[in-house]
Amino acid sequence: MIPPLESVETRVHPWRDPLAVAAGLDRRDGALALLSDGGPLGRRSFVAADPDWIGGEGGLDQLRDPALSAGVIGLYAYDAGARPATGPRPAIWPDLMLARYPAMLTFDHQARTVSVTGRGVDAAAAAQAADRAEAWLTQAADLVPPPPPAAAMAPEAPPQAYLDAVADVVARIAAGELFQANIARAWSGGLHPGADPFDVMLRLAGRAAAYGAFWRLGDRALVSNSPELFLTFDPVDRRIETRPIKGTRPRHPDPARDAALAAELRASAKDRAENLMIVDLMRNDLSRVAEPGTVAAERLFEIESHPTVHHLVSTVTAAARAQTGVADLLAATFPPGSITGAPKHQAMKVIAAHEPPRGPWCGSLFHIADNGGLTASVLIRTASFERVEGRWRFRTLAGAGIVADSDPASELAETEVKILALREALIGA
Repeated sequence: MIPPLESVETRVHPWRDPLAVAAGLDRRDGALALLSDGGPLGRRSFVAADPDWIGGEGGLDQLRDPALSAGVIGLYAYDAGARPATGPRPAIWPDLMLARYPAMLTFDHQARTVSVTGRGVDAAAAAQAADRAEAWLTQAADLVPPPPPAAAMAPEAPPQAYLDAVADVVARIAAGELFQANIARAWSGGLHPGADPFDVMLRLAGRAAAYGAFWRLGDRALVSNSPELFLTFDPVDRRIETRPIKGTRPRHPDPARDAALAAELRASAKDRAENLMIVDLMRNDLSRVAEPGTVAAERLFEIESHPTVHHLVSTVTAAARAQTGVADLLAATFPPGSITGAPKHQAMKVIAAHEPPRGPWCGSLFHIADNGGLTASVLIRTASFERVEGRWRFRTLAGAGIVADSDPASELAETEVKILALREALIGA
């Protein structure tokens, strides 16, 4: 039985750089950094270490335990959600990783404050946890960008294989098998001896996204620079929100050309249709846990600009039915519709016909906060790491949504744009 942490102590301190604080903890087991860009979608960052409980083998039902209602981080791998459609496949990553953090730092980018939170079975234990978190603020490290931690990232299949996969999906769409599928390419490699996954996080610092993350558990680690929200859930007003991304253009150094690319994306009938398909899919997913009549597309086809790409983003909301919890939400909506396709079940079967297992990529990293609220990202722009015989190996992917009028060469080029930031973080320009 997991002991509940019913006592909480909170202290407020002046602002510190969350990445610098995370750098002081990066080699500790369980080191965690949820690093936002401080923008409207990522007001808060979180840093923690030393979880008091690690699990996940029991699946999503573990999240129904009241002892896991706050201070919990989880990683739900794509393949776990896809398996009902794909059938058994080799497991390259645990289906679900969970950890509970009695001590955590919350960085409010707008208020410029740091909240120290300690949780415990009683007031004394909560105070001790707060003391530990408070000490982390004094251990912040100087931020010195390291050299590229890897020499190469090798494609796991030649470009022609991706071109052929896109052409096959377009043919399946023409035959009426499905409307859209997200098809990805993978790259892998090894870090230099002595290099660490956190080096990649440091090298991404200038390209912060709303849902940046670093997480280390044992011989596994994750680095994510995701701009995409999968789900938020506020248990007080029961509001659920999802913000699927569909539609991409590269950034351009010339401001006029850059603005023209954004305008082109906003006006693109293909990209708007692709986005709308996923909006409809997410509306359907949310309806499984929503009060009837509350699912709504609040905003459609907004442009979000990031360091290397422009994205087309829509916002879907709903009011959750009474007694709906985190496990129910994830079970109803996972994997995210934006990285599967429509219809979702058939799209996942088609994806499996062209890709090996994805592992954590395009799964979700989620945080259950003090009030039981959920924030879950889509793990795009993400690299996973595994330590093998003392050296870190990495794997990363990039995909594109394939629709009826997709051009294979253009979709291949889109994957290169999407992988650019991680490529430069891993191996340099």
